Amino acid sequence: MPPKSDCVEGIVLTFVNEQNRPLNSQNAADALQKFNLKKTAVQKALDALADSGQISFKEYGKQKIYLARQDQFDIPNGEELEEMKKANTKLQEELADQKKAISEVESEVRGLQSNLTLAEIKSKEAKLQREVQEMEEKLNKLRSGVILVKPEDKKIIEENFTEKVNQWRKRKRMFKELWDNITENSPKDQKEFKEELGLEYDEDVGVNLQSYNDMLTSLSKRRKVSR
Repeated sequence: MPPKSDCVEGIVLTFVNEQNRPLNSQNAADALQKFNLKKTAVQKALDALADSGQISFKEYGKQKIYLARQDQFDIPNGEELEEMKKANTKLQEELADQKKAISEVESEVRGLQSNLTLAEIKSKEAKLQREVQEMEEKLNKLRSGVILVKPEDKKIIEENFTEKVNQWRKRKRMFKELWDNITENSPKDQKEFKEELGLEYDEDVGVNLQSYNDMLTSLSKRRKVSR
C-alpha cells in the first residue's frame, strides 16, 4: 500500500517519481527543505521506500543512489517518440514566435515610455513661451536703440584689452628670445627639457595669442571707422 501523500514517505516518493533521475539522500534533502524535512528523515524514508520496493536503489561503496521504478511509467514506442519530437519542434517554433512578438511589444512600450506625456508637453511649451518672451523683450530693447554699455565704460574695456594683449605679445617675444639662447647649444631635447622645468606654452592650455591679435586688429579698424 503506497504511503499517504502528506507523510514523509509520501512526499519523498512523489519527489523521486517526479524527478525520475538518480538521486542521493543529500540531493533529496536539499530539494525537500521547503517541507521542513531534515536529512535523517529523508534518508529514513528513502530506505523504507527502497525496502518496500516502491523505488529502486543501488549501492556504490558507501553511497546509495535512489531512482524511481521505471516499470510504472509508460515507455513510448518509436512512432510515439517521433510524434513527440514533431510536437516538440512545433512548440519550439511557437515559443520562438511568441518571444519575437513579446520583444516587439516591449520595444513599442519602451518607445511610448520615452515620449513626453501631455502634462510634460504643456510644461515644456510654457517654459519655451517664457523664453521666447524674454528674448523678444531683449530684442525690442536693442531695436529701440537702448545703450546697454556706456561709451566711457566701453572705452575703458577696450583700452584694458589692448594693453593686456600688447603685454602678452611682448612677454611671449621676450620668453622666446631667452629660451632660444638657453637651448641653442643644449644637448637636451627641448620638449623633455620644457617638461622637466614644468613650463607650459599657450597652446598647452588651449590658448592662442593669434585669435586675440585678430580681435585687436578688428577693434582698431572699428575705431578708425568711428572716427
